[in-house]
Amino acid sequence: MIAARSAAVAVILAAVGVGGCGSPNGGGEDSPGGPILLEPQEVFARYDWWDNRDWDWYEERIPFFDSPDEEINATYYYRWELLTKHLTYGSPQTGYVFTEFTDRPFWSGTYGPISCPLGHQHYEIRWLKDARIIDDFARYWFETPGAEPRSYSNWYGDAMWATYKVKHDPEFLRTVFPYMEQQYQGWVDERYDPEHGMFHWVGAWDGMEFNINSRQTVDEFGGASGYRPTLNSYMYADAVAIANAAEMLGDPAKAVDYRERASRLKQRVQEELWDPEREFFHHQFAHDEKDGIQAKTLTYQTGPYAGNPHGRELLGYVPWQFNLPDPGYEAAWKFLMDPEFFAAPFGPTTVERHDPLFKISATCCEWSGNQWPYATTQTLAAMANLLNDYEQNYVTREDYFSLLLTYTLDQRMDDRPFIAEAANPDNGSWDGHNTLYHSEHYFHSAYNDLIISGLVGLRPRADDVLVVNPLAPPEWDYFALDGVEYHGYDLTIAWDRDGSKYGRGAGLMVFIDGEMIAQTPALGRLEVALPTAGHSAGARSASRKDRLHNFAVNNDGGFFPHISASFSAPGTPPSFANDGNYWYTISPSNRWTTGGSPNVEDWIQVDFGTERPVSAVKLYFLEDSGNGSPAGGLAAGGERVSERTGDSTIAVPADFRLEAWIESDWQEVPDQIRRPEDPTGHRANTVTFPTLLTSRIRATFMHRPGHASGLTEFEAWGSADLPLPPPTGPITNLAITRDAEFPKVSASFTSRYDRIGHVNDGLVSFTRYQRNRWTAFESPNPTDWIEIDFGKPRAVGRLELYLWGDDRGVAAPADYEVHFWDGSNWAPAVRIARTPEQPATWAVNTIRIEPVETQRIRVVLEHALPLVSGLTELTIWEK
Repeated sequence: MIAARSAAVAVILAAVGVGGCGSPNGGGEDSPGGPILLEPQEVFARYDWWDNRDWDWYEERIPFFDSPDEEINATYYYRWELLTKHLTYGSPQTGYVFTEFTDRPFWSGTYGPISCPLGHQHYEIRWLKDARIIDDFARYWFETPGAEPRSYSNWYGDAMWATYKVKHDPEFLRTVFPYMEQQYQGWVDERYDPEHGMFHWVGAWDGMEFNINSRQTVDEFGGASGYRPTLNSYMYADAVAIANAAEMLGDPAKAVDYRERASRLKQRVQEELWDPEREFFHHQFAHDEKDGIQAKTLTYQTGPYAGNPHGRELLGYVPWQFNLPDPGYEAAWKFLMDPEFFAAPFGPTTVERHDPLFKISATCCEWSGNQWPYATTQTLAAMANLLNDYEQNYVTREDYFSLLLTYTLDQRMDDRPFIAEAANPDNGSWDGHNTLYHSEHYFHSAYNDLIISGLVGLRPRADDVLVVNPLAPPEWDYFALDGVEYHGYDLTIAWDRDGSKYGRGAGLMVFIDGEMIAQTPALGRLEVALPTAGHSAGARSASRKDRLHNFAVNNDGGFFPHISASFSAPGTPPSFANDGNYWYTISPSNRWTTGGSPNVEDWIQVDFGTERPVSAVKLYFLEDSGNGSPAGGLAAGGERVSERTGDSTIAVPADFRLEAWIESDWQEVPDQIRRPEDPTGHRANTVTFPTLLTSRIRATFMHRPGHASGLTEFEAWGSADLPLPPPTGPITNLAITRDAEFPKVSASFTSRYDRIGHVNDGLVSFTRYQRNRWTAFESPNPTDWIEIDFGKPRAVGRLELYLWGDDRGVAAPADYEVHFWDGSNWAPAVRIARTPEQPATWAVNTIRIEPVETQRIRVVLEHALPLVSGLTELTIWEK
């Protein structure tokens, strides 16, 4: 399926940089050396599907992997590439976080993370050689207002301890330990039932809407409260993690306390949630429900399906994800690989096949039968623990590889790597679950951790004993995991049956900092003591106070930092270029472009609103040639991408000029060092220079003939104490909120699902699920208006309407006009120009009028009935 494309090799190799570039965003700080067996450039050149081609980023941060199975290899690297699409710089105060979806839906926390997959995400990123990214995301959940660490069940504490076991950084553990306790206590306060001795919640907040238990209750979406193997296993794991961390940090009394809590919870899970007849862990209802379901009974023990022998869900394997069960419960695993139960060609199924409520849903999101990567990851992690830590005869390492390979092959669309919310377990289709601009390349599961800790068998520990127990197929002649940052060392694990593949010896080998420390001829469990003399893992984690900050990002609304451009294609406004995200696909897009510009060169600039000490700029150039997208070529709302972005092909500029606002004028930034030297697409182009104190930074692009230029992100980095001094510059957008009363925004009608105040809050949110918008949905009127009252007369010459629509209930208006208050009546403004001429959603619609001085101004929208109009932002300018 995924094959190396030799035609692309030479081109990709030519674009690969050599050596490291340093990272003005703080990434790769003081990381150890790279791989010793694998050549990164050769790895990059194998595949033609790369979107992010920042080879330096990968070489500095990821461990490299090689095996005889090209499908697994490709998916491994795809999952690191996927991670970069979700890497989000939220704010200078927060730093880096990870989103779940490619958009930031209204149920997410600040800057887009959702707590449901945080355990999977932290297990995945613990293998990055980037202390800053890991540290920022770990702190985000408790240091950023609105982060919502308990909006969904998760295993935060366990994930922090799992990260420590890889990084062995005491300072990291001391930082997150109070948050581990805070999270645990939060769950106790909110979800613990002291009389029953367990935690209870509904399935929807496990991320499992419409599960077989919720569908038996009044609320089929969420279900009624129950004691579930999920949350109770997570809390067991968090208690064990806190106990381990407390012991490590010198608090033995606290360690004893939390071990006792974990022991009591383990006992209750085994007593209450295990059904010896069905040999499985089940959901237990907390209260009496409809149709005779009785409190404290398990799935199908009472109610309309009482006595049914099924009711098994993949969540019954979750206890083994954290080594909760004592020996004696392993019989549950006999169902996993059986096609009469969970096994499927593109499975496993979330519910066993012959369950009376088994259902393969054609659309998202019902968890009663589909293949769900979230649960598949849990099951594989649990199986790896079972194979490593339990004596049983129900599943084998061959079964592990078989299921891992199935999961690997699931992650495909149009013969390219891809993952969305859920797949059909019988044919592998993502149809109905791949929501445009939402769940493409969905980061709700893990994969590379399964390769590293399962297939290769690196079993992280807190002590100085290194354990390697590969679950790789015995028939493999070779594999390698190269350049892992483990306990501060540069670790390589390789299997080379006869020594002919890597030329460093035969058998299973372990290298530390390039030197072999252990070797055995057989493919099996290996234990070896790590050298400890004079070694400090934490020394390689750069101090937080030395980290640089991106002054250009604006995710908090308001006017500053303000990004603007000399020209923008309507569907690609500059706001995409300082939202903290970067990816390069045409659809879904996250880009500013000059498509349709009449100019031979165009600029884009960021006004910080006050002086900032800038020492580096990163420009993430677009280049659309050969840039396929498995999500297709349609933008949200159905219009062709070219109609929104202009007809010009987007190419890297021939050159660019970087200027700063110095002494009230634009001056070229002196002493620039560029990497790469020439503009290059699909990667960060970094310009470093001696620190400049400036309030504005500008990049001017010299377009290639017949092409337009574009960016997916513009970053400006520098060192400063936090919190940053607030902006003091003049706000030129007349619509944006300045004080508690003015400008005042109102509308003739506002949908009950939306807020009029969103249209002048400084945030542009085109996507369907963000809900930072005003719409006239359900309006009885053929036209509706939005009004801005400045509180005093203002000169107005230009308005920008960021029209929102979903083509279901909301679409672009048939027409719109601008009216102004002349002191006694509303009068139509004289239109000079409008771009685009036909109103378009997911685009900025600019209208220039003959300048008027007025205290109040309206935009009158003529709905394209039966659909109505919507906006995510309205800006108003003097000229």
